[in-house]
Amino acid sequence: MQRRSFIHAVPAALAAQGSNKVKFGIDLFSLRGQGWSAFEYLDYCAKHGARVVHFSEIRFLGGLEKAHLEKVRDHARRVGIEVEIGMLSICPTAARFDPKQGTAEGQLARMIDASVVVGAPIVRAVLGDWRDRASATPLEQHIENTVKTLKAVRTRTLDAGKKIAIENHGGDLQGRELKMLIEAAGKDFVGACIDSGNPTWAIEDPHVTLETLAPYVLTSHVRDSGVWRTPEGAAMQWTRMGEGNVDILGWVKKYAQLCPGKAMSLEIIVTGTRPFPYLQPDFWKAFRTTPAWEFARFASIAETGKPRENRPAPAKESAAALEREDLETSIRWLRNHQII
Repeated sequence: MQRRSFIHAVPAALAAQGSNKVKFGIDLFSLRGQGWSAFEYLDYCAKHGARVVHFSEIRFLGGLEKAHLEKVRDHARRVGIEVEIGMLSICPTAARFDPKQGTAEGQLARMIDASVVVGAPIVRAVLGDWRDRASATPLEQHIENTVKTLKAVRTRTLDAGKKIAIENHGGDLQGRELKMLIEAAGKDFVGACIDSGNPTWAIEDPHVTLETLAPYVLTSHVRDSGVWRTPEGAAMQWTRMGEGNVDILGWVKKYAQLCPGKAMSLEIIVTGTRPFPYLQPDFWKAFRTTPAWEFARFASIAETGKPRENRPAPAKESAAALEREDLETSIRWLRNHQII
């Protein structure tokens, strides 16, 4: 794949403010339907000026064989990109955990070893998703089980000079809960992969999440959300950057200030409508410990939103092109607002 470099002028005023405090990155889940090799992903991201590429799942890497990872590492260096790698659930009781891949500790240990070969400073992992908030196993137990997995690999992680970045993922954890998980596991080797879109799946204002987790942030996934009121409570959609109403511009500026030097990686996912019938008592079984003041900030966002139509599902042959369009439009938005 042909590559070309991008050089962007930085206005003097922004330079004086430290506009280079964040590193622009791309989370490859933005491009999940492309079916590319790791090398094609790297070339595409380099073409669009990324400094960091976040391989959030093993499938994007193309495998964990040492020889292959060395080739990925060398190619990333040739195109001037830093690599981050990730996996999914490390909680053995979570709905998303895949026991066919081995124990939680074993799966995480393999990724730590892979991070050494490929030159990634972190391994991103998750507890689970929204299903774990209201499962037969209490969320507190899922958190405890995740902490046990992390503590089991503490020495291995520190010896490797790496860190584990736990994401607030798919509605599993609010910022306050992830903070407690990190502190219970150990801040010396565990931090946060903060996601700006997932808080709206957990009835949380993304700004609350950032304000809570900023001291623990190791990396990020960034996208916008639209939230609005419904007769039953509220609803939301993930959107391209700048098309939601959670003040994503204020969020990325705050991130640059609070998390200097950390990657700001776009994970653009445009979704259909997800309802939150919080006026129904049963809804709160999943959020029984949410403080009223935190929920009030989410509810205030919903009051500013307007109902949205679902985007028509693209034809199969055009779905991959639409992913690229969503991502590239969001990259332009960041540049137009002089964030990158």
